[in-house]
Amino acid sequence: MITIKDISIHEVVRPLRITFATAKGRMNVMRSIIVRVTLADGSSGSGECPTSISLSKETMPVIKGVLNELRQQLQGMSIQGYETAIRLFRKKYAEYPMTISGLEVALFRANLTCKGITERAYWGGKTKKVQTDLTIPFILNKVFLLRWMNYGLRKGFTTYKLKVSGNVEQDKEILSFVHNWLRDSLKGFTLRLDGNQGYDKKTFRHIVDFIQRHAFNIEFFEQPLAKDDYQGFKEIKKFTPFPIILDETVITGSDARRVAEHGLAHGFNIKMAKSGVMESAAILALARKHGMKLMVGCMTETMIGLSAAINLAAGTDVFDYIDLDSVFFLYHKNRFGNVSLQGDCFVIQP
Repeated sequence: MITIKDISIHEVVRPLRITFATAKGRMNVMRSIIVRVTLADGSSGSGECPTSISLSKETMPVIKGVLNELRQQLQGMSIQGYETAIRLFRKKYAEYPMTISGLEVALFRANLTCKGITERAYWGGKTKKVQTDLTIPFILNKVFLLRWMNYGLRKGFTTYKLKVSGNVEQDKEILSFVHNWLRDSLKGFTLRLDGNQGYDKKTFRHIVDFIQRHAFNIEFFEQPLAKDDYQGFKEIKKFTPFPIILDETVITGSDARRVAEHGLAHGFNIKMAKSGVMESAAILALARKHGMKLMVGCMTETMIGLSAAINLAAGTDVFDYIDLDSVFFLYHKNRFGNVSLQGDCFVIQP
């Protein structure tokens, strides 16, 4: 029986290349807690508990407080029992999903290392290359916006996800500006939209009408309505010309089941940072069972956290949309462990 010897935590605070702005707020600095699990045989694994605009209760002090409580319970326990413990923690600390997910990823990685299994192999080992889009924050200052989009152009990005606010007039202006710039700068591009819960049914219809009048080709619209506006999602799904992908609405497999069984959307955005390993796997299985679209996304994570989602995407190779761009907002190196960056792609070495 191999036991959990130690669980350590430390803070990471880094400036962002550009203000990360959504319908819910803005941030100029990313803050995370890195959690590292060491087993009695020397095997170890790290996970990341980010902070977020959308999950504001998970502050740095709160994350550290919860992790300090949990490590007292986990130290000395067999690593084989970690999944049962995580299920209990996820129920007890339901308000802190990113904290539990970061801890789970660290335990998961330590367990895989102990068994001599790579993450990519665990998820199926399908491919070694993952191509991501680049998020364009909701920024009205066009000078800053152009700097960011030119940065994306230099990196070779052709797929972009624009954050919109729910303020229809401002969104019309920024959408037109971004779309026209991409059209003039690239021979071919893909544009996605992310509402971050900023719209209601009425304002969403207004922006859809505007998009259709101008013949903007939008690949999908992520989380336009409030996360618990289930009736609203049923209604907008009837008239939307593009897929609705849910993010904040879906954290657990139970959330995904509700969406699938009630026909609330076309697909899910799975975020390892919020759902961890087991719930991400449950959401993925439900999406495939019901023939729904699959997206893999991230929070404002370093490569420690982001690499878990990269391995999920590469190992399964089932995702229709990939949005794993958090490290491009940071001043980062081009390699982390066995993952390297090549333009808009992540490449996993054997």
